[in-house]
Amino acid sequence: EVQLVESGGGLVQPGGSLRLSCAASGFTFRSYGMNWVRQAPGKGLEWVSSVNIGGDYKSYADSVKGRFTISRDNAKNTLYLQMNSLKPEDTAVYYCSNGQSRGQGTQVTVSS
Repeated sequence: EVQLVESGGGLVQPGGSLRLSCAASGFTFRSYGMNWVRQAPGKGLEWVSSVNIGGDYKSYADSVKGRFTISRDNAKNTLYLQMNSLKPEDTAVYYCSNGQSRGQGTQVTVSS
């Protein structure tokens, strides 16, 4: 059974940082490109970032480019998202996905 478990969300002030983690199991993690997506209150899913299987090719939505960094540790079956210079508009539930499944999400709230 595929399991993707996100963690690391929370309440942070504008300009702050958070690091999200996604622990993967039930599939061959190192064989899948991985993604972060988010859903803000009352809105649809928005793609945030992707990383290839080797971790050397990364892409970002324009809204987070230069502020967020995606990475992966294939030895630990874990995906990360380092989020810096957070803005109120980054408030959302963040999900990791292998393209076929996604986790339950972790809430990120950016507010003063």
